Amino acid sequence: MPIALDHAVHSVLRVLLLGAALFLTGGAGAAVLEGVLEPGDLIKGHAEAEANCENCHSHFSKKQQDELCVKCHTHEDIGRDLAQKKGYHGKMKHQACAVCHADHKGRKANIIPLDEKKFDHDVTNFKLEDKHKDVKCEKCHLPKFKWHREAPADCYGCHKKDDKHKGAVGEKCEQCHNAKSWKEKDVFFDHDKTKFPLKNAHADPKVLCEDCHPKDHYKNTPIACTACHKQDDEKKGHRGRFGQKCEPCHTDKDWKTLKFDHDRDTKYPLRGKHADAKKVRCEDCHTGIDLYQDKTKTTCIGCHQKDDKHRGVEGDKCENCHTEKDWKDTPQFDHNKTKFPLKGGHADPKVKCDDCHKTKIYTDTPLDCWSCHKKDDDDKGHRGRFGKKCEDCHSDKDWKTIKFDHDRDTKYPLRGKHKDTKCEDCHTGVDLYKDKTKTTCIGCHQKDDKHRGVEGNLCEQCHLETDWKTTKDRFDHGLTRFPLLGKHADAKKIKCEDCHKSQAYASAPRDCWSCHEKDDKKSHKRRLGKLCEPCHNAVDWKRWDFDHDTKTRFKLQAGRRCEAADGLRGLPQRGRCPRRHLRQAVRALPRHQGLENDQDGRFLAKAQVTLP
Repeated sequence: MPIALDHAVHSVLRVLLLGAALFLTGGAGAAVLEGVLEPGDLIKGHAEAEANCENCHSHFSKKQQDELCVKCHTHEDIGRDLAQKKGYHGKMKHQACAVCHADHKGRKANIIPLDEKKFDHDVTNFKLEDKHKDVKCEKCHLPKFKWHREAPADCYGCHKKDDKHKGAVGEKCEQCHNAKSWKEKDVFFDHDKTKFPLKNAHADPKVLCEDCHPKDHYKNTPIACTACHKQDDEKKGHRGRFGQKCEPCHTDKDWKTLKFDHDRDTKYPLRGKHADAKKVRCEDCHTGIDLYQDKTKTTCIGCHQKDDKHRGVEGDKCENCHTEKDWKDTPQFDHNKTKFPLKGGHADPKVKCDDCHKTKIYTDTPLDCWSCHKKDDDDKGHRGRFGKKCEDCHSDKDWKTIKFDHDRDTKYPLRGKHKDTKCEDCHTGVDLYKDKTKTTCIGCHQKDDKHRGVEGNLCEQCHLETDWKTTKDRFDHGLTRFPLLGKHADAKKIKCEDCHKSQAYASAPRDCWSCHEKDDKKSHKRRLGKLCEPCHNAVDWKRWDFDHDTKTRFKLQAGRRCEAADGLRGLPQRGRCPRRHLRQAVRALPRHQGLENDQDGRFLAKAQVTLP
C-alpha cells in the first residue's frame, strides 16, 4: 500500500478511537485520549512543548489552536500581521496554521515548506516588480536570516554595496530609483523639490546627472553657477573677471540669453555704439580683475584715453563734442562758441575739420588766415607780397569777395584806370605793409614816362587817371612859354605830335621856322631868314601884316617888291641894312661874311654895313 494511504488509514483509526474514549469518559478523558493518540514527534523547535499537548492544542478547537500558535510565535509578529492584515500572514487567504505548518512529523521535519515557484510574493509586504521578479530568492533571503521575513524590505538593505553615492544621499534609494533599473534614465527623482529646481537648459535630457554630480556625489552639491561652469567661464567666458555671480546677467536658458539690462540695472545706460552688443563687449569696458570689486569708470576719458587723438589738450570732457553714436559725430560741438566762429566759406559742409586742423590737437590750430591759406596765396594769390593779414582785404565768404575799399581805407583813392588795375601792378614790393608804396605818378610810371624826365615829375599836371592820352582837361598850353593861338589852338586840325615830334615836349622848338621850314620852301625859300613872326601871325600864313615903311628905315618905292632884285638888288646902296636881310647878305656878299650869328639865325651883334 502506498505510504500516503497507510498514513491516512492510521489517522482515521486514531480519530475513531479517540472519539469513543471521549464519548465514554467526558472532558478529562478527552485529554487523556489526546495524549494516548499522539501521532508522532514534534519538530525540534517544538520539542519543549511536546510534554503537554495543551501548549498547542485546545481540545479539538481549531480556532483556539491557531490563537495558541500566534501567542507562542509573538517574536515573529504574526499576530500583528494578522491584526493589521500586513505581511504574508496578514494578506494571505485566511486558513488554519496547521494547513501549512502541520507538526508531529519528527524532529527533523520541515513544517515551513516553501515552493519558490508557486509562492506568491505579492501577498507579502514586498511585491516583486520589474527586475526583482528575475532575482533568485537567496539573493535577498540570505542564509544569515533565520526567517524569510527578516530579509530587508528597503533598497539600501540589499543594495548598500551598490550605492555609488556611498551613503552621501542617505539610504532611501526609492526616492530616486525604482526596480526597473539603476540607470539614470530610469530615475524618477523630482529635482524641483530640491533647493535647485531644474529649468530650461538644466532640464534638457542631454544634461546628465554626473555633469553636475561627479562621482555620484549628490549631497551638498553647490548650487552656484560658477561651481559647475567655472571651466566654461575660463575657456569661453570672462575668465573670472566678472566675479562668480553669473545669475545677475545670464539665465539658465543658455549663456547667450542675457537677462541683465544695463540701462535698468546700472547707473550707466548704454547709448549709441555702447549698446551695440556685436561691436562692444562687456570686457571692452570692464577690464578689471573682478567686476564687483573694480569700479568701472563712467567718464569717456576713463575708457577712451588711449583713443584720445587730442592727447589730452582738449580736456577730459569728451561729451562736450562727441556722442556715443560715433567719434566722428560731433553735433554737441558748436564752433561758434570758440574763438573762431565759422562763417561764410568756413561754414560750408564741404569744408572738413581736417582741412584746418592738421592734427587732432584742435586748440593749437592758428586763428589767422595766413597759417591755413599760405598755399593758396603762394599758388594763386599774392605770393606773400601783400603780407599775412589777409583779413584786411578778403572776407570769409570767398577769396574773390573783397571787403577792402581802397578809397575808404587808404589815403590814395583809386580813380580812372587805377580802379581796373591789379593790386600787384602798383604794390610790387616784397611786403605790402613794410614797403611804403609811392603815391606819386612818377613813382609807379617812371618807366612809362615817354618824356624821359624832361617834363618833370608832376605828371598829374597834364595827365588824368582815365588815360595817358587824355590831357586836354588838365594841361593848359597857355601856361607854357608857347601859348596856343590862332590855328595852333585848332585841336581838330593841329595835333600835339604835329609840333612835338617826340614826347619830350619841353624840347620842342618855339620858333616858327623849326616847324614851318617846309612851308617856307614853298614861299621865300629861306631868302627872308627864319624869323617868320615879324611878318606872319598864327591866324594864317596869308594874313601877314609887315609894313616895310613903318617897321624899317627903308621905304619901299611904289611897285617895288622885296624879291624883285636877285640877292640884294632891292636893298639900298648905303646906310644901315635891316637885320632881317642881313643873313641873306651874308650868303650873297663876301664882304658880309665877317658878321657873327647864332644857331637860330639871330644876329648877336649889330653891324654897320657899307655897301659898294
